[in-house]
Amino acid sequence: MRVVIQRVSEAKVVSEGETLGAINQGLLVLAGFEAEDSQEDMDWMLRKLTQLRIFSDEDGNMNLSLNDIDGELLLVSQFTLHASTKKGNRPSFIKAAKPDLAEDLYEQFKQILKLKMGSKLKCGKFGADMKVSLVNDGPVTISMDTKNKD
Repeated sequence: MRVVIQRVSEAKVVSEGETLGAINQGLLVLAGFEAEDSQEDMDWMLRKLTQLRIFSDEDGNMNLSLNDIDGELLLVSQFTLHASTKKGNRPSFIKAAKPDLAEDLYEQFKQILKLKMGSKLKCGKFGADMKVSLVNDGPVTISMDTKNKD
């Protein structure tokens, strides 16, 4: 499982003119899934997303987590995070889970996030053509991969 996290002051995702999800202060999370992703990967990512200390404290230091600020999370599926550009000029997506499996994994991840965050979780729609807009706060952008936990 691979994600790109952006700390935002606001973000929204729109498809076919309809706002699917919108948040204020929190995290925009673009998530891509591999066939090998497991419950362990999702649990690890959930802990990281909610406990990663990337929000500013009263001294301006990145010392607070999403939990600490009672922030929101906008989850958007994005298989292109698994693009390989090693050969040629056309990306290969061979590492990305096939659509049926990827949708199942996305829905599973969405459910465990929902249990933790309740109404603070907003989501895009799997497989839809979406327009994502955001105001990146900082800017702070972090990528994480459960197969490479550096």
